[in-house]
Amino acid sequence: MEESAWKSLLHNTADGLKALCKWTMLSILVGLVMGCVGAAFLRSLDWATQLRETNLWPVFLLPLAGAVIALLYKTAGVEKDRGANFVLVAVREADLPPLRIAPLIFICTVLTHLVGGSSGREGAALQLGGSIAAGFERILKLDAKDGRVITMCGMAAGFSALFGTPLTAAIFSIEVISVGVMYYAALLPCVFASLISVQVAGFLGTTPTAFVLEQVPELSPLTMAQAAGIGLLCALLAVIFCRLMHLSPKLYQRLFPNPILRAAAGGGLVLLLTFVVQLWNPGTYDYNGAGGAILTAAIGGQARPEAFLLKILFTMLTLGAGFKGGEIVPVFFTGATFGCVIAPLLGLPASFGAGLGMVSLFCGVTNCPLTSLMLAYEVFGGVNLSLFAAGCAAAYLLSGYESLFQAQKILYSKYRPDFINRQAD
Repeated sequence: MEESAWKSLLHNTADGLKALCKWTMLSILVGLVMGCVGAAFLRSLDWATQLRETNLWPVFLLPLAGAVIALLYKTAGVEKDRGANFVLVAVREADLPPLRIAPLIFICTVLTHLVGGSSGREGAALQLGGSIAAGFERILKLDAKDGRVITMCGMAAGFSALFGTPLTAAIFSIEVISVGVMYYAALLPCVFASLISVQVAGFLGTTPTAFVLEQVPELSPLTMAQAAGIGLLCALLAVIFCRLMHLSPKLYQRLFPNPILRAAAGGGLVLLLTFVVQLWNPGTYDYNGAGGAILTAAIGGQARPEAFLLKILFTMLTLGAGFKGGEIVPVFFTGATFGCVIAPLLGLPASFGAGLGMVSLFCGVTNCPLTSLMLAYEVFGGVNLSLFAAGCAAAYLLSGYESLFQAQKILYSKYRPDFINRQAD
């Protein structure tokens, strides 16, 4: 080997070792912090959910809670909050999210769950992780490129701590920013931060999200076509879900220009809808909060046929008004209940259809097929992953350029290898 080749090899090896040492230390730091924060956040959400489910009175505070959340964000100077889009922009444009986002999203998401707003927790996890990691960037005076990587570390660690899915969290953080491009430079830091975070959270008492599917069919030409059929239907549902989530805040802003009045009115509408549901399903508060019990029942093969539509309606009224949390857990609820109902019509078991619907709809609204396969593997134990791949592939292709995250960039076309560099719809 020539001398120049040896020098190049030694130089590359030295650079790799320096990067390994640097990102190992930084990812451990982020993972430790986010594991603790994530565990505290999850405990708080569990407390809020339990209090609401054992007492009716918190639901009546929906209008007041909405006004309080809007007032807190206005006082903090972030009344134009863009949710998880803040973090996506931070990674792509090195525009650091303010550290004050972390306590705001923590408190306001817990408050949303306490009073029964329909929201999830992943949006909060991404914002918590991204804003705290951006704080490390400022303290350690990292340059802009390293700042992007540590922000992705925070996203991965926050997601991992709350869901107990470290591989899903790591892949999601490097896949969701720009469709068609994976930020592989952040792979090692995101994986390490996710693994550390989930272990810390587990040590502090959190349990990973996991389900057992019943009657999983074998791979065959027929079941592959059936799975792709559910993926196709989930793609259509993804388009509807995304468009309603984007339409809702626009309608609220048109009707209620004042953000505090808007949030209070939204809380009132969610409260009204809660009691309208009682007319045909007395004693049911299935669509308030995250709806974990209904998601579990759907995975077990039982779901009401109108459940997925009502969850979409509750969620658009809640988040469009300015309540906090995220859309991904409602997406899981919607996909699982829809899949549970539609699968038997296509000849698949209801339980498996619920799992396939949950993962396929997630893929359709996030444009993250690899993350979706990791989700299926970690949440459902990897049973017949080939059928999940068929459903996700169909959902990804046929959902077009819709996205829950309007800050997501579509760099490459879904239909042919063309560079298009456009904003998600």
